[in-house]
Amino acid sequence: MILQFVGADHQVTGSCHYVEACGKRFVVDYGMEQGNMSYESKGLPCNEADIDFVLLTHAHVDHSGMLPKLCKNGFRGPIYATDATADLCSIMLRDCAHIQQQEAEWKARKKKRSELVEGDSEPIYTMEDAEHAIKCLVPIHYDELVEICDGIKIRFTDVGHLLGSSSIEVFLNEDGVHRTVCFSGDIGNKDQPLIKDPAYTDKADYVIMESTYGDRLHEKAVINPVEDLAKIIQETLDGGGNLVIPSFAVGRTQEILYFIKQIKERELVKYHDFPVYVDSPLAVDATEMFEKNFFNCFDEEAMEMINRGENPLTFPGLNLAITSEESKAINFDEEPKVIISASGMCEAGRIRHHLKHNLWRPECTILFVGYQAMGTLGRAIIDGATEVKLFGEPISIRAEITSLPGLSGHADKDGLVEWLAAFKEKPKHVFVVHGDDQAAEAFTEYVNKEMKIPATAPFSGTIFNLVSGEFEYEAAPEKRKKKVFIVSDAFARLVAAGQRLMAVIQKNQGHANKDLAKFTNQINSLADKWDPDNFIIDEIDGKKGKRKKKG
Repeated sequence: MILQFVGADHQVTGSCHYVEACGKRFVVDYGMEQGNMSYESKGLPCNEADIDFVLLTHAHVDHSGMLPKLCKNGFRGPIYATDATADLCSIMLRDCAHIQQQEAEWKARKKKRSELVEGDSEPIYTMEDAEHAIKCLVPIHYDELVEICDGIKIRFTDVGHLLGSSSIEVFLNEDGVHRTVCFSGDIGNKDQPLIKDPAYTDKADYVIMESTYGDRLHEKAVINPVEDLAKIIQETLDGGGNLVIPSFAVGRTQEILYFIKQIKERELVKYHDFPVYVDSPLAVDATEMFEKNFFNCFDEEAMEMINRGENPLTFPGLNLAITSEESKAINFDEEPKVIISASGMCEAGRIRHHLKHNLWRPECTILFVGYQAMGTLGRAIIDGATEVKLFGEPISIRAEITSLPGLSGHADKDGLVEWLAAFKEKPKHVFVVHGDDQAAEAFTEYVNKEMKIPATAPFSGTIFNLVSGEFEYEAAPEKRKKKVFIVSDAFARLVAAGQRLMAVIQKNQGHANKDLAKFTNQINSLADKWDPDNFIIDEIDGKKGKRKKKG
């Protein structure tokens, strides 16, 4: 039984942990890296095709966003997730693929005009890869003990971070040795709108837990988010400007809609019928998923509204922009309005168009309502940049830049401590991940000294033996390197297919000799067909013609 740390070690995004136990190889999360990453992630210790299954804590792309690439490179096993996470991933992974293809097309066009554009013009993965990943999703109910295979059982617990988010207990039994490993996922902030507070876990030998805010406490709103938001809306509309809210399409957008419904019902803004635009097809689809999964995930306050026959996410004046034409029309409408658009860190999507049209206007307000990773456009703006470049054009920042205090989907230091302290027996070891250097190290020190639990903040590549309780390898930090060589997408797929073939060959060990001989002949026939050493290319007038077999 070994645990290897792959991603989100001493950094916040790109979550991935690898486990070998009971003759199986599996990963917990396979997320996308966002913003500037300080350290190299060492990658999986095996081919993707050799992974037997995936456990997914929640749908946010820094935990799920590379699952299509896993499938692209040969993975075909099940991806276990909660019901709501499976629903959200069905739309989020398609959206990710769409963004990848859009960016690849943009880079390809730029390369035709200039040799200065860096990076590959091939998408990381395609819509077909996303569809493969979605087909692999296996929904699991909260609190249900599920046997994955001989020796491995799992259980998902609501951790209150996002609709469907969970911590995952993994129960391992190999050669009479029993170990329980708990992966926290992202631990939710208490008293969030709409969704329930985090539930706790009783017991685990080893805990892998996040530390996004492991070194600080959340700023508490003086009044409450609803009244704070109402004040910002009132002041912006009084000045004749637009309130632009870069928002994560899944989770934060629904919370903002919930707040605005209360603002309108309580008449906290004098313009009762002020228009609100949700300009994100993903956010619109995600809102439908929230409405579908309210019974299992919504808190008491939201359920009271539903029991009265009210939808907590709709109100008069709400407009949903689906098509690009509807999106463009928003910025040609001079009426002051609220615009909620993705992405939340301003790295891609329609929000960049709204920033281009509103950042330079002093009467407008840009309101940040979520975490901004280092190196993102959102972080640059909130840190005080006076000018940014959008679509190749420099844009001066004259709008009011602000944030909504006390609003976070992540537990702060106190919340993390409360979650860990809820274990009825102290774990043997805590591994602190999903936090930048300062946060991860500070929380690790606190767990060691104040909670008296052995704790480590590992770097990517570190290997821990779950049986002996000792490190087999402690990786040193490796600073991020610039990638300069990129193979073609077609060749990368060919290599992935070859890796999958090797995985299939290994799984056929012990089958009937007759079947193995037939399989061998098929492989050799395929190799003969494509081996370039067996062919010559006709050349006619200097032009390449058809391949023909030598001799």
